[in-house]
Amino acid sequence: MSFLTEYLDARRALVEEALDRCLPSAGGAGASSEDRLHEAMRYSVFSGGKRLRPILALSAFELVGGADDGVLVPACALELIHTYSLIHDDLPAMDDDDERRGRPTSHRVFGEALAILAGDALLTLAFEVVAGDERLAPERKVAVIRELAEANGSRGMVGGQAADIAMEGAPPDLASITLIHTRKTALPLAASVRVGALAAGAGADDVAALTAYGRAAGLAFQIRDDLLDVTGSADEMGKAVRKDVARGKLTYPGVVGAEAAEREARRLADQAVAALDRFGATARPLTEIARYIVERRR
Repeated sequence: MSFLTEYLDARRALVEEALDRCLPSAGGAGASSEDRLHEAMRYSVFSGGKRLRPILALSAFELVGGADDGVLVPACALELIHTYSLIHDDLPAMDDDDERRGRPTSHRVFGEALAILAGDALLTLAFEVVAGDERLAPERKVAVIRELAEANGSRGMVGGQAADIAMEGAPPDLASITLIHTRKTALPLAASVRVGALAAGAGADDVAALTAYGRAAGLAFQIRDDLLDVTGSADEMGKAVRKDVARGKLTYPGVVGAEAAEREARRLADQAVAALDRFGATARPLTEIARYIVERRR
């Protein structure tokens, strides 16, 4: 087993256990509407995700000297927000996907209304669990909450989604696709390492280095996603492929071509790794994650 596989597996297990504690339980037969909502929340959270964002938070926390598992709750908040975004992204009004990670999407199982509400509830729960985290000092708690809000609001992920929709069918344009990718993916992914650093009380220089890493890795991640939509299979991806082209979405391969997109993803991964030079060998988990981002097949 490789270093990265072992590392990811161990931290994924920590995150899975913590998510189970964060989420409300679901009822069985004859469940109430509240139980059904909780079931929908759990259905999407426990659908086989990579847990990359919470693992990045854990890695950054460890890198800057965070003690024990003191960032687990904020790490879970990152995953709750990510899952909410996927539920809403799959809706008919958005990307209209029937499968996610090889399973029917939330709205196909629970209906559109409950899927929307499950996403809303996960977003709200993310802030609730951080606010109630007794392991975080008040000033660090505020910093984490602000980071989550800014990275995922109208100037972050939601704004990127809005731009993505608005630009469907637009002529290929590098500036526009870079803006969309930055807001939709790079800022939320950078928030993952920033949350880890903020929860540990890291200094400004360390936070800046991790921010540079996260933004470069986030852009590389989205470019790789664009490439996989063109070159991947539905079995590998666990969802329909080549839908971006069919919908007229702006994608990096569509703007610069697949070969140039591949080169840019790898250049960004190199840039992410270089941003961590100040940490030396202790940054190995994050540097290997940056390489994994541009090699992955799903």
